[in-house]
Amino acid sequence: MHEDGCALSIADPRVRGWLLLDNYIPTFTFTVMYLLIVWMGPKYMKNRQPFSCRALLVPYNLGLTLLSLYMFYELVMSTYQGGYNFFCQNTHNGGEADNRMMNVLWWYYFSKLIEFMDTFFFILRKNYHQITFLHVYHHFTMLNIWWFVMNWVPCGHSYFGATFNSFIHVLMYSYYGLSAVPAMRPYLWWKKYITQGQLVQFVLTMFQTSCAVVWPCGFPMGWLYFQITYMITLILLFTNFYIKTYKRRTGSRKTDYSNGSINGHTNGVTSNEKVKYRKPRTD
Repeated sequence: MHEDGCALSIADPRVRGWLLLDNYIPTFTFTVMYLLIVWMGPKYMKNRQPFSCRALLVPYNLGLTLLSLYMFYELVMSTYQGGYNFFCQNTHNGGEADNRMMNVLWWYYFSKLIEFMDTFFFILRKNYHQITFLHVYHHFTMLNIWWFVMNWVPCGHSYFGATFNSFIHVLMYSYYGLSAVPAMRPYLWWKKYITQGQLVQFVLTMFQTSCAVVWPCGFPMGWLYFQITYMITLILLFTNFYIKTYKRRTGSRKTDYSNGSINGHTNGVTSNEKVKYRKPRTD
């Protein structure tokens, strides 16, 4: 411990002083507040009319699309600049590229806090069926996991999952942004493939993480085992979601252009504009 009794002395010194990273209390507090809102929000909205939120959803989705695109670009360029090894990359071999990687991964961590708004929009719009266990689990764990990642392994082999996820989020949030525009909905065809892409992401991330176990390079082994375990939970949960969602719709060929059938988010149109059945977002 440092003199303040809160900072973590074993954390990577390169991120010392960075916003929200010196102390776990803010991240923990945000998580507790998130879970309390998930619990209390529907009670607060029980006797109130749902909000449309359309004026907020378009810029919100656009903003996350642009942020995800920026992060994807920076992650790819940092990986290229540092000559990162796919099979194993420790946290001190990339030179200046490691600093660039840490900067963009901080934004990745912070984006998980921004994405809490996905759930808050559900509550305001009274889309409670979208607030599934998978949705809440994925949201609150990602913010907390990435706080620890940023403090102990803020570059190196941590890059792969964040890179793939940023690419998926470019597709996902652009879909939701466009789906808020009624005239665009007939042209949106890639919804199902985003969920498939997420499953591919988890499988490849688990494989890439396992490579560092088989061919170690100094990246902390405990983090690798944790990552593999976490990926298994996501694969199981997302696979269950995918099977239930698309098997349920096999009897219907009706196209749903609503913003809520990929992975637990509905960020495009109001509940009155939706069809009777909407698949829950999980991410």
